[in-house]
Amino acid sequence: MVGFAPVDVPPTAMVKFFGAGAAACIADLVTFPLDTAKVRLQIQGEAQSSAAVAVRYRGVFGTIATMVRTEGPRSLYNGLVAGLQRQMSFASVRIGLYDSVKQFYTKGSEHVGIGSRLLAGCTTGALAVAVAQPTDVVKVRFQAQAGATGVGRRYQGTMDAYKTIAREEGIRGLWRGTSPNIARNAIVNCTELVTYDLIKDQLLRTTPMTDNLPCHFTSAFGAGFCTTVIASPVDVVKTRCMNSACGQYSSALNCALTMLTKEGPLAFYKGFMPSFLRLGSWNVVMFVTYEQLKRAMMVARNNRPVPL
Repeated sequence: MVGFAPVDVPPTAMVKFFGAGAAACIADLVTFPLDTAKVRLQIQGEAQSSAAVAVRYRGVFGTIATMVRTEGPRSLYNGLVAGLQRQMSFASVRIGLYDSVKQFYTKGSEHVGIGSRLLAGCTTGALAVAVAQPTDVVKVRFQAQAGATGVGRRYQGTMDAYKTIAREEGIRGLWRGTSPNIARNAIVNCTELVTYDLIKDQLLRTTPMTDNLPCHFTSAFGAGFCTTVIASPVDVVKTRCMNSACGQYSSALNCALTMLTKEGPLAFYKGFMPSFLRLGSWNVVMFVTYEQLKRAMMVARNNRPVPL
């Protein structure tokens, strides 16, 4: 067997909280170029005035190749610092607190219905957005920023981005796109965590798999695919809202209607392939790492010498 074996003592809430943040940061480091490619594809066509405008990015790997050729390899990691800040605050809440909130809604019952799982996913997803929205806005702005240098760059660094947005757009600018982001994360959290939960339970009940790496890998991959299909339209609207100039869209609904009118319904699935590659690989890395980190932290905690 590869990895840590299941431990007899269930992981504590703090172990889950810090384990989720650390696992999400590791997953972000591995998959960040795919996320950047997804953002570039999603905002492509946003400012076009006619269908004749040349398409700059084509496909996932074409987008990555174009960025490396025109902006350098470092452009693939634009916004990484804000991305890691986001994951430490965001994933710790939405993933790390999921089991605790689920137990709260079921009042400690061993039987957990799908309704309680969905409610727990919505709750932790909304809480995470309230905490981490400014880091998400800065991350998206950096990823969307083309490879200008010096004074041509919109933001010169992570802290400069926070200050510039607050100064030019007010504090509310750091919470731009909160509504679609809450909607997106309610959908993502419910789909991602509940699907992972259900697939894992089903595999353990109906197959010879045990609670180890193959089961975690399969469950995470399935959760990533389901999440991408369901959440992609809201994700595109969220990205457009966060990257928009002040006053460009009056609301998330206005952004969605503008996209539908100018670019057609397929615009809501722009960047679908990088979204799937990113979410699928992100889910696999995050959940496998998370399960192993929880076990490693509990082993270390249980083996800690007791003071005399």
